[in-house]
Amino acid sequence: MKKNTQILKKNSKLSLGDLILAVSSCTKNTKETVATVADLLGSGQVRVHANGRFNRARVC
Repeated sequence: MKKNTQILKKNSKLSLGDLILAVSSCTKNTKETVATVADLLGSGQVRVHANGRFNRARVC
């Protein structure tokens, strides 16, 4: 396990920035970080919540 890894609790209220920081602590470069976050959003494993509504993130 890397020394700077983070473990997140399921269903915790985190921001998109928190997600990016957690993913980037486990990846080697920014391209890998972007690809991983895009995959998480695109697969539905992570949902974006705004103003009481769940928004589907569109990954291009």
